[in-house]
Amino acid sequence: MPSIRQQINIAAAPRAVWAKLTTAEGLKEWLADEARANPEQGGRVVIEVEGDEGLTVEERGLFHTLRPTRKLEITWDRNSKGPWADTRLVVQLARDGEETRVAVIHSGFPEEDAERMEAQDAEWRRSLKALRSTLE
Repeated sequence: MPSIRQQINIAAAPRAVWAKLTTAEGLKEWLADEARANPEQGGRVVIEVEGDEGLTVEERGLFHTLRPTRKLEITWDRNSKGPWADTRLVVQLARDGEETRVAVIHSGFPEEDAERMEAQDAEWRRSLKALRSTLE
């Protein structure tokens, strides 16, 4: 299955970036209108965003891997009505000089849904820039 791969450098410490990725408060600053997060192995994460037609879209997932300040992995619920349904998100952090490199791999999108992939690729570009702007 195809994957979205994005990377961005942020002039912030890995701990600060980690907090934006794993806490409800952090997620609400750059990714979601509302969020709940229990950042532990098997913990739930729920994000809500306003969809195209003004309706709330909810994504529910589970944290599978949490290596603080280095890596997180979330599997998104297959029964979700949002565009991330039945996908897997891996975010890796690494020091890059004075910055933190954030690498995103979002996989599990059906090959036949190129339009969905393109939309999500553009959304990740926008979201990562928003993440950077909350930290710099």
